[in-house]
Amino acid sequence: MFSFKNYIAVTSLEEAYDELLKNKKNIILGGTSYLRMGNVAYNTAIDLSNLELDYIKEGETCIHIGAMASFRDLEINEITQQLFDGVLDRCVRGILGVQFRSNVRVGATVFSKYGFSDLIPTLLAMDSTVVLYKGGEISLEEYLKEESLRRDILVEIKIKKEGRGSFQSIRKSKTDYAITNTCVTKIDDKIRVAIGVRPGKAVLSYRAMEILNNNERTEEIIDRACEAMSEEISFGSNMRGTAEYRRAVSKNLVKRAIQEVL
Repeated sequence: MFSFKNYIAVTSLEEAYDELLKNKKNIILGGTSYLRMGNVAYNTAIDLSNLELDYIKEGETCIHIGAMASFRDLEINEITQQLFDGVLDRCVRGILGVQFRSNVRVGATVFSKYGFSDLIPTLLAMDSTVVLYKGGEISLEEYLKEESLRRDILVEIKIKKEGRGSFQSIRKSKTDYAITNTCVTKIDDKIRVAIGVRPGKAVLSYRAMEILNNNERTEEIIDRACEAMSEEISFGSNMRGTAEYRRAVSKNLVKRAIQEVL
């Protein structure tokens, strides 16, 4: 359980940012579902609930998902249900129960770069960008490569409107956290392959993508790409599975996902 000395419900992003910088132990609150898994004492908890960042809306070229949109919103919103074959819906609907998913916020999950996330590898495969209050818009791929967390506020996620997608995962029980997962997308005939729950944070398989995007996608080429992925990506062990198991299963998940988007 986490705790905090002070609480403030801000009325603007500037107020939230100023408050964040006042103390290293100040924190921006999302739904707090995952914060409760830790045991940390914070100074001031900054609540963004009054800023109307819980939107999912369609722009001219992108879909915009506000930081305070919930996982449940991704499931039931008509825009996200149609986006990339409904892959956002499929990647979150197996996470615990509806009450939990109604509380988890998209922005907090992405900003924190959780290694157990089903959403982050999906957004990574979708070639998404993140919009930070002070840092501006950068690709999620670039953001995930940063070792530390910025003192900034994630405002929204932007996703291209056109593409196909497939999310695959394996878990011990239906609503448990994934042992490993993958998302494969096809955007303008280019394939993107993202691997999550390695158990580290999600990464792209550049070797698999190079093979798939520079050859005719025959069965042999797909197998070669999956093998290249398993050699390129670093897997580890924890209480849910060994590195060897994750590596073996991941090849099958990636192959299934590639076949679905072709």
